[in-house]
This record gives sequence, C-alpha cells and structure tokens, in this order.
Amino acid sequence: MRALVYLGSGAITVEDRPKPTIQSPTDAIVRVTHTGVCGTDLHIIQGRVPSCSAGRILGHEGVGIIDALGPGVANLRIGDRVLIGSISACGKCPACRQGMNSHCASGGWLLGNTIDGVQADFVRIPHADFSLHLLHSEIPSPAAVALSDAFPTAYEGGIQNGQVHPGAAVAIVGTGPVGLSALMLTRALYPSAFVVVIGRGESRLRIAKSFGAQHIFSTLNGISSTIEAAKAINKGRGFDVVVEAVGTRQSFDLAQQLTGVGGTIATLSYFNSKCDLHLDTLWNKNICLRTRLTDGGSIPELLRLTESSTIDPGALVSHVFSFSDIMKGYETFQAASAQDALKVVIYL
Repeated sequence: MRALVYLGSGAITVEDRPKPTIQSPTDAIVRVTHTGVCGTDLHIIQGRVPSCSAGRILGHEGVGIIDALGPGVANLRIGDRVLIGSISACGKCPACRQGMNSHCASGGWLLGNTIDGVQADFVRIPHADFSLHLLHSEIPSPAAVALSDAFPTAYEGGIQNGQVHPGAAVAIVGTGPVGLSALMLTRALYPSAFVVVIGRGESRLRIAKSFGAQHIFSTLNGISSTIEAAKAINKGRGFDVVVEAVGTRQSFDLAQQLTGVGGTIATLSYFNSKCDLHLDTLWNKNICLRTRLTDGGSIPELLRLTESSTIDPGALVSHVFSFSDIMKGYETFQAASAQDALKVVIYL
C-alpha cells in the first residue's frame, strides 16, 4: 500500500508498505478515503516530537471504510464509513473513566506517533469501538476530517477548559485551524459572547472576521500596541477567557497580558520550550490556567452539531489534494500564509 513515511528530522517520502493486519481482538483495519495534514505532523518533521521515530507512517486525522474487524469489536461492521479519532482509547482504564482518553493506559496519541498513522491506504486502529465514530451520509468526508482533531482540540481545550459562557469576553490567540475552530464554536454555541482574534497574517485574520470575530488584531503591528488595542475594546478590563492556540513563548506571554481579573487562560497548544509564568503581575488577579491534550470525547457531540448545521467544519478546508500529490499538500501547508491554506485534506 502507499504510505507517507517520516524518515527523520526534516524528511518525508512516499513508500510502498505492507497492508496492516489485526493484532488485537479490539482492532479494526480501515481503508482510508480521506486524511488531513496537521501542524503536529510538521512538528514531527521538524524533529520536535521525540516519541515519533524514523520510519513511522504519519497522520492522525482521517475518514475511511472498515475493511476488517477483530473478534472483540462489538459496535461496528465491515463496510461502515467512520471518522478516525486522533486519540485511541480503551474506554475502561482509570484515565478513560475520568474522560482523559489522551492518557489511556493502552492508548492515547498513538496514530502517526508511536504506531503507524492514517496517511496511507490502510491503517490499523486499536480499541476500535471507542476510537472510531460512525459517519452519517450527510457529512462530507473532507469536512469530517476536521472533526478528527482540530475541532475536538478547540472544543475541549478552548471552549470547555476556558469555561466560555454567554456574554463572555473571549480573546483567541492564533489563527490556525484550531484557533479558527475555537472561534466558530464560540460564535455558534455562545452568540452573545464577545470575541477578539489576534494573529499575524492578514489573510487568516480576514477569514476570522468572516467567521464572526467582532475585532481582529495583527501582532505584526507590535505586541504592546496589539495588547493595548485589544484591551481598549472593553475599557481595559481584559478578557474573561483567553484561548492560546499557537504554542510559543510570545503567544503564552500575550495570553497572560490579555487575561482580566478572574479570567481563564486555556492553552491547547504543543509547546517544546519553557515559558515564563508572570506571577509577579498575576498573583492577585484570581486567574485560572488550564492545559489540555485533546481527549476526543467530544466527537459524538461535534458530529451532532455538524448534522444539525450548527457548525460547519468544512469551512476550514481550503485545499484538497490526491494522495499522488501529498508532497504538494505538505508544501502548501508548510507555506500556509503564502498559500492562504487552512486545512489541507488528502483523498485516496
């Protein structure tokens, strides 16, 4: 089968690999029809994810058709069209019972990390009953790809962890697919919330405006002036919720400065360097800081929201390539600003 393989820091290639087989009674083999390129895939290629070793098939987002099932799978059938969650979960261990599927004793973020992933013709999915989700026919496969990771990350790490509520003043730092997903969810679920989006590139900020942001600000105009302008919107009080969706020292520092008294910083990003926590200025502001790796438990709810047209994950999909052009898909996503790229989807 065809597969996109990580060769080591800075390098990927397409290889011919054996079709995966059932290894555990709870496994499924899925014939992949659509997969996505994620910012985390780029982190791996840059050598920033040491848990992913050379030779790994990349990818943790996808849609496909069940090709084979282990005897322990109870809720799925061969031929079902399914959404592949980015997190594999047994559903039974202490972490799963607490809703922390990302810390599953025999699962977590496996696909495209510690086991072969979704950017291939076929993929083995552990714990299929809890890691695959039936897709209704009205949800297009390219749109569904955004529900594998981007939307659950935004919903769980931003909306839920941030405790977004009606009338809240919300600042979203970052205009990648996850930041824009957080914007779309906030506007759809809490229309009375006031949302400011802060990013860099003007093209993505314009998209944020079209998705319902009341105000947009570019850090290219200077960090201090951006903070001043954003806080001036609500008379300098700062924000009830700041969703940090970039994962850099600068973005985390920006989030701290935007947070108002009693506010919450919800950071959902992948960090690979230390960041300063400015307790000298935050100690008396009654703030809450929350971090989270997506658990995928929100996927059934997000599917219902999509089926009811409350959200449209397909709005994130900017480019679609065939697998034969997957290298071009990566090049497009790596040059997202120049290419006006949001979510890049690959069909097989």
